Amino acid sequence: MKLSEIFTSIQGEGISMGVPSVFVRTAECNLRCTWCDTKYTWDWDHHDRATEVEELAWEVAVERIVATASGARTIVITGGEPMLQQDDVLALARALHAQGFRLEVETSGSIEPTAALREAIDQWNVSPKLANSGNKLAARLRSGPLTAFSTLPTANFKFVICTPEDVLEVVQLATTYGIAPARITLMPEGRTPDELAAKVWLADVCTARGFRLGTRLHVLLWGSKRGV
Repeated sequence: MKLSEIFTSIQGEGISMGVPSVFVRTAECNLRCTWCDTKYTWDWDHHDRATEVEELAWEVAVERIVATASGARTIVITGGEPMLQQDDVLALARALHAQGFRLEVETSGSIEPTAALREAIDQWNVSPKLANSGNKLAARLRSGPLTAFSTLPTANFKFVICTPEDVLEVVQLATTYGIAPARITLMPEGRTPDELAAKVWLADVCTARGFRLGTRLHVLLWGSKRGV
C-alpha cells in the first residue's frame, strides 16, 4: 500500500464527528482540489514523494494500525483517494474487521468501489467535489460512481461549501441522484477557526433545507496541523 501517515485522533468531520479513530491516510489522488489541505499526499511539484510516501504490505499496515489504535475502535481510511488502491483497502478492511474494528472510508465519490469492497466497509463518507474545488466537471462528478454510492445505505455525503452558490449545486446533485437531505452534510471550507466561523450562515441554510451542519472539529481544536 502507498501510505502517507497513520495516527490516532478524533474524527473531525461528517456524521462521526468526535469519535476516537485511527486515520490511515493513503497517498496519491485522481483530483486536484485548489483548497486541499493534504497536498502532501499527491502534489509532487511542491512535496517530496520519497519523504511523504511509504509503501507497505497491507499485512504490515494492519500491524501498525493495531499498534497505533490505543482505545480507538474506528478506522478511517482516507487520502488522497483510497479508491485508487481498492485491493489493498479490501484486504486491510477484512483483516481489521476480524479484530473487531469498525471501518469508514472517505472518498470523493469519483471512483466506483467493487462489490466486495462495498460490503466490507461499515460507513462511506462520500465528498463529491463542487466547482469550487477547481477540478474539471468530467473528473469530479462521474455518474456511475455517484449512482452507485447514492444507492448504498451505508453512504453519507459531505460537501465543502465556500459560497451560497455552492449550496445550489448541492441541491441539484441531490435531486439528480436522489440523495435525501438527511444524508447530506454541509461543511464550511476553512483552515482556521475564524474562516470556519465566517460561514455561520450555513446554519440557516441547513435549517431551511434539512441538511446536516458540519464543521472541522480538528481545526477548531488544533488549527491547521498534520497528524490530528
